[in-house]
Amino acid sequence: MSNAVPSTLRTVLADRIRTRGLAVDAALVAGGAVFTGLMAQVEVPMWPVPITGQTLAVVLVGATLGARRGALSMLVYGLAGLAGLPFFAGWTGGLSSLALPSFGYVIGFIPSAAAIGWLARRDWDKRFFRATAAFTLASAIPFVTGLPYLAIALANLGLPHSLGVVLAEGLYPFVIGGVAKALIAAGVLPLAWRAIGRRSR
Repeated sequence: MSNAVPSTLRTVLADRIRTRGLAVDAALVAGGAVFTGLMAQVEVPMWPVPITGQTLAVVLVGATLGARRGALSMLVYGLAGLAGLPFFAGWTGGLSSLALPSFGYVIGFIPSAAAIGWLARRDWDKRFFRATAAFTLASAIPFVTGLPYLAIALANLGLPHSLGVVLAEGLYPFVIGGVAKALIAAGVLPLAWRAIGRRSR
């Protein structure tokens, strides 16, 4: 009788930690939220949406922790920021962040982390070209919520909010950076797996 683990049940990086349990999972989730908060401060200030390191953090956290823990980590990140911790760009936080035109992207971090975590558990993070495709897809997900939120926020501020304006302000400036972040993540994760493989020999 074979004891092989089906490909759909393969591990993510966090599963390689020797000590497991609820406390470890909670620490991983919290650590992912803190890491994302720190990466939010790697910022090119722009308005209405700044360029930050958050998206890179989101895909790395999701791929490392898996879908459930990754999504939960992003939920904790968003709630902690709304509770007042300075987790958002520019060391900001609080309920007033809901009025920011960029907050829709933060909402999108949750499904983005879940998607890359789901793909990582199916080995999409172990080879560069597949990882690039997976991380590019996950990096695009925050725009699904970010762009409509941006349009509504601009309208509430009495500013132009046509499709062209929203795309010019909330999508086009981030395409090159998004691809670059996907390439960085696609390089880092396979290297991490190789390092773990060498240590386990």
